[in-house]
Amino acid sequence: KMTDQDVKYLEDLQEEFDFRYKTIQSLEQSDKNSALIKQEMLALQAMLNTLDYKRKEVLSKIGRVIHEIDMLMSNMLTEELLDWKRRQQIACIGGPLHGGLDQLQNCFTLLAESLFQVRRQLEKLDELLTRLTYDGDPIPVQRPQLLEKVNFLLYNLFRNSFVVERQPCMPTHPQRPMVLKTLIQFTVKLRLLIKLPELNYQIRVKATIDNNRRFVLCGTHVKAMNMDESANGSLSVEFRHLQPKEMKSSAGSKGNEGPHMVTEELHSISFETQVCLYGLTINLETSSLPVVMISNVSQLPNAWASIIWYNLSTNDPQNLSFFNNPPAATLSQLLEVLSWQFSSYVGRGLNSEQLNMLAEKLMGQQVSYNDYQLSWAKFCKEHLPGKSFTFWVWLEAILDLIKKHILPLWIDGYIMGFVSKEKERILLKDKTPGTFLLRFSESNLGGITFTWVDQLENGDVTFHSVEPYNKGRLSALPFADILRDYKVIMADNVPENPLKYLYPDIPKDKAFGKHYSCQPNEVSKPSDGGGKGYVPSVFIPVSKILNDSRDPHSPSDLLPMSPSVYAVLREHLSPTVIETAVCCKVFHS
Repeated sequence: KMTDQDVKYLEDLQEEFDFRYKTIQSLEQSDKNSALIKQEMLALQAMLNTLDYKRKEVLSKIGRVIHEIDMLMSNMLTEELLDWKRRQQIACIGGPLHGGLDQLQNCFTLLAESLFQVRRQLEKLDELLTRLTYDGDPIPVQRPQLLEKVNFLLYNLFRNSFVVERQPCMPTHPQRPMVLKTLIQFTVKLRLLIKLPELNYQIRVKATIDNNRRFVLCGTHVKAMNMDESANGSLSVEFRHLQPKEMKSSAGSKGNEGPHMVTEELHSISFETQVCLYGLTINLETSSLPVVMISNVSQLPNAWASIIWYNLSTNDPQNLSFFNNPPAATLSQLLEVLSWQFSSYVGRGLNSEQLNMLAEKLMGQQVSYNDYQLSWAKFCKEHLPGKSFTFWVWLEAILDLIKKHILPLWIDGYIMGFVSKEKERILLKDKTPGTFLLRFSESNLGGITFTWVDQLENGDVTFHSVEPYNKGRLSALPFADILRDYKVIMADNVPENPLKYLYPDIPKDKAFGKHYSCQPNEVSKPSDGGGKGYVPSVFIPVSKILNDSRDPHSPSDLLPMSPSVYAVLREHLSPTVIETAVCCKVFHS
């Protein structure tokens, strides 16, 4: 604003000089020799000196403004933009929500407006130059350099302002961004951080994809940026109907013959546009973070592992050959990211004890895990010792189990989950008989079990663990109802519920009562006759424990339930307790 005032003063001064000079020039030659005219000529010379000084002063001020804008862009603004992009990477893999884009937009817009204002001031100086110039005039010497610098800064500002506000994501899997399935629509949102009304609906953005495996984008891939679709009025565009399609090569090749799997192949969605404003034409382009293309939903877990590892390990937004030689990750960083998977996907992160169990599973028993490096292969490609699956497949199956079958219990914090069998017994051994805890199976994918402590007549402590429940069995009966209705038949055939207190000492019904089914299903009595002359059979959550045997029972020992056992149960249990469920084995020691 001060420079605008200086330019206006300079313009007024030059107009006065021009008028007075032309007045003298219009006089007859004889009149120009008068003392008054000579005095006026001296005044004009002084005015010209003032004009020269003011031109130099204005150019100097403009130069300082340009330098300050340059420093602001080079230091603060570029760093803040890089910081925002890094926080976006972290948020995409479950980290804390990121913000700050509106503030960056304000800064970018203000700088662009300032540069365009300086550009107008330089244009005004050019106009003044065409009306008056002289030997030693600073405008023709300095103005071209200043204008070149302003245009350079505007080009850089616009190029940095074109960002992917929301990374590519399938609406069907909102918590798994950057994993795209062929022929399935995905969304992606772009934003120009320079918000000028003149650009509304004037910038058309085109989306393309790299051709490492001959992918093409189907759907609407050219759209105009506008200020009407976003709630905050930002200049943005959202592609909602894009879908990747893989072109079949003539040789039948999948395209990438490298040593890594399809879920390790990284691709990039690119966007390009052109800004034409105030005589400038600026080509802009930006790209999404690397995405993984899958053709089957079964590839999603490993594809998501690739996205996690990439964004955990590097700030580079475009290293598509990353998995040719993936770097190791520090275990402490990885554990934090694993906790984010639980907090973002199932609403509750992992505590230090749970994370320690995962660290032990990955690295074995260690005094400290802080300085350990974990390889990509150990995380996602090598099977766990003695198992037929990898660490990540095991963990992903647990996330899926929680999400679909036991989410309320997990959110309430009643599932200890990640605890080894050894630690479990240490925790339970001194507790009241009937105290139990819930943990995820280490030997079965997507399984949850419960273990309770009991006391024999001789005072010895014994532990019982039920066969893990998987998603198939939990689809038939809610887990909270299983805990409520679970019964054990001892050697004397008297059924009883051994689960009394959730570790450490919470009464079972207090912990899980609000999650019980309100109206348990009634079952027909054997005397009802069943259908077509058959004696009816029923499944309930029941196990049979023989104190004189330490071998786990086979399913044939437990189901289908015999009429005699059913009759005993009818004597001791109400019909509302006996409902359809899966039978389970118990391992005890």
